[in-house]
Amino acid sequence: MDELLLPTILPYFIKKAYDGFMTGGEMDLLEGGMSLLEQGWTVLIQRGHAWDWPHIAANILHIVLAYALAFPIGWERGKNYNIAGLRTFPIVAMASCGYALAANDLPDFSSDAVSRVIQGLVAGIGFIGGGAIVKEAGTVQGVATAASIWNTGAIGIAVAYGNLDIAVTLAVVNFLTLWCLTPISEKFRQSSDNHD
Repeated sequence: MDELLLPTILPYFIKKAYDGFMTGGEMDLLEGGMSLLEQGWTVLIQRGHAWDWPHIAANILHIVLAYALAFPIGWERGKNYNIAGLRTFPIVAMASCGYALAANDLPDFSSDAVSRVIQGLVAGIGFIGGGAIVKEAGTVQGVATAASIWNTGAIGIAVAYGNLDIAVTLAVVNFLTLWCLTPISEKFRQSSDNHD
């Protein structure tokens, strides 16, 4: 049983529960679900993840910190009714942190695996940020929002890997850039519109 992992036993018990439910046999859906939970719990205990409260508390703290660091950036973007704002930025940071933390708990987690997790996060967050960019009437808007979404993903990853200096620096510089330079950018945009 030590070699069994939840992903390998999951399809077996789902099929067994489904077959029992469909044929009215000895195992109905509820019994199959209970059996699956029992087997999954056994596997988790054998892998050493049975309610390690200090580890759980540390993970929760990391996720909350990633959320908190991205919140001011989301507030700044949200106050101008941008496509992405108060909800999106903290969620991106929190999710990035969560993915990185979850990957850290995988067995045989190597530097190659860290690289693949980060590559996946960067690509996925880039896709989300791309949705914030809008081309309209010869102008492109939302690039700063898209870059900030990408940055909040980096904040979440930095928090997950314990690089709080990087996470705080990214959060502060991103917020100050948006807060201080957005009014200047707007003035330049208005000035160029008046000259046309």
